[in-house]
Amino acid sequence: LELPEPLGKGCKQTFYLRDGLTVEIRQGILYQPLRYLVEHESRFPLVAKFYLSGSSRVRTLDASDIDRDYREVDRQHYLYHLPEHTEIEEWPDLEAIDVVMVFADPDYFSRFHLGKTVLSKPLQKLFEGDRSQRFHQPLGHMTPMMVQLVRQISQCPYTGLMQQLYLESKALELLALQFATWTETPRSRREIALSPRDIEQLHQAKDILVRQVKHPPSLTELARLVGLNDRKLKQGFRQLFGTTVFGYLCDYRMQQARDLLHEPDSSVARVAATVGYRNPEAFSTAFRRKFAISPKAYQIGQRG
Repeated sequence: LELPEPLGKGCKQTFYLRDGLTVEIRQGILYQPLRYLVEHESRFPLVAKFYLSGSSRVRTLDASDIDRDYREVDRQHYLYHLPEHTEIEEWPDLEAIDVVMVFADPDYFSRFHLGKTVLSKPLQKLFEGDRSQRFHQPLGHMTPMMVQLVRQISQCPYTGLMQQLYLESKALELLALQFATWTETPRSRREIALSPRDIEQLHQAKDILVRQVKHPPSLTELARLVGLNDRKLKQGFRQLFGTTVFGYLCDYRMQQARDLLHEPDSSVARVAATVGYRNPEAFSTAFRRKFAISPKAYQIGQRG
């Protein structure tokens, strides 16, 4: 399903697999904000949602057991079951959307032997047949394994029977990882302890990256400059800012580049150099990966 041209560029692909299991891929970019009403019926699937990029805001209209206003953001994943539910989804413009969703009818899991499986209570009740269970569970940052699986789904190299087998296996693996995440020790207990001094040093590290965006220090240098060891810098940075040191630098470069492309006298090569890319082709690849549009096409669109 192609996105109508006035709204943006992109598409939604839906793959119907066995016994009510469905995989959906949403990729593209909106040229204007999109806001629409969604009404869920009483028979609603369990939904696993993975954001490689993009974000959305959701406002619920008729539920006291679900947050009335929440956001879903990039590099995060969610699991939800929302029967008999009405909500408004809002998607911002000029933000690359790369989202994979897995839909599973709760009856799909009836063939599995639950036995002594440890599940979260809402999932346990749902799989035992209580379809009135409603929940929207944020599960934190996607793990490297989840990112790999989601990319494999988006870039599936097969067609026909092999495509169906491949997508089903990846979808089930993602669901297994989500179920395990929801039943693990709460994330706050697994995180390293950060003192006020640690937090101050991590903010100093972030400021150094911003100031030296063209020639950033290595991880080892950055840790030394702010007085942290490598482990605390990497883990603390992810914990405090929700991304890796390199991920933060890349995101900052792309945001700066997008702003610079609005300037009338800018060129793609000049913008690339300004944000620290010696190779304009590498810059164009990173920009397209982030915003689902080439920097030149983005620039032309803004000037038009």
